[in-house]
Amino acid sequence: MMSDSPDKRSEWRAIFYVQARVAILFVPVVASLLIIAALAGNDRKSVPDVDRTVTGSVR
Repeated sequence: MMSDSPDKRSEWRAIFYVQARVAILFVPVVASLLIIAALAGNDRKSVPDVDRTVTGSVR
């Protein structure tokens, strides 16, 4: 049992490092999506609802 615990710890460390690297890669992606969503949300608020119905009828 004592010989299994270091192996499991090393596996958990490897998994943790992989997850950390993936998270670091996704941080700028998520940040940019949040910025784009915030800008799109502000633009949608400024556009009146009449434009949405007009674009729907044109389709």
